[in-house]
Amino acid sequence: MILTDGAVTLRPIKLRDQSVWREVNRRNRDWLRPWEATVPPPAPGGPVAQRPTYRQMIRHLRTEANAGRMLPFAIEYEGRLVGQLTVAGITWGSMCSGHVGYWVDRSVAGRGVMPTAVALAVDHCFRTVGLHRIEVCIRPENAPSRRVVEKLGFRSEGLRPRYLHIDGAWRDHLIYALTAEEVPDGLLRRWRRVRPGTPDTPRAPG
Repeated sequence: MILTDGAVTLRPIKLRDQSVWREVNRRNRDWLRPWEATVPPPAPGGPVAQRPTYRQMIRHLRTEANAGRMLPFAIEYEGRLVGQLTVAGITWGSMCSGHVGYWVDRSVAGRGVMPTAVALAVDHCFRTVGLHRIEVCIRPENAPSRRVVEKLGFRSEGLRPRYLHIDGAWRDHLIYALTAEEVPDGLLRRWRRVRPGTPDTPRAPG
């Protein structure tokens, strides 16, 4: 499926995105490293895990998507690939939930790309997929990512100590969440109401 609002598009990530994806990721390596998941050191005598290749990553994403456990998207801005958003850990039954992870090219940060992409994905999850709850887990030090979910009105549900292995160590994460009942008119519509530069957005003095 393809989800679009203005200059922002979410679409399935593909094998043919490899060269562009690698170039964007390489340019942003230092900027992204403090926030990206890493594999913890193996137990003594255990196998050493290797970072997957791009092809292996795509194969894994497709397998999880086909099993109904994941929704992997490439993010485009003005027609070019600028990042990735994944709805992962999708659980059905009595929970119907998932969690969102994302990264974006530093060159387009601050233009509303990421809040728009998250809003598009959440609306799709609630209205089309049938999920009830979405979580976003963020390191307390990651102020730009926290601003994304705070702009969108996600609730803070507290701290999970040493929750994920990030940048070589077990890191605390703040948990933000949203349920379908909290955005009956859609998250994208809420974002449009508060988005800077829209006609109905109050402007700060000065």
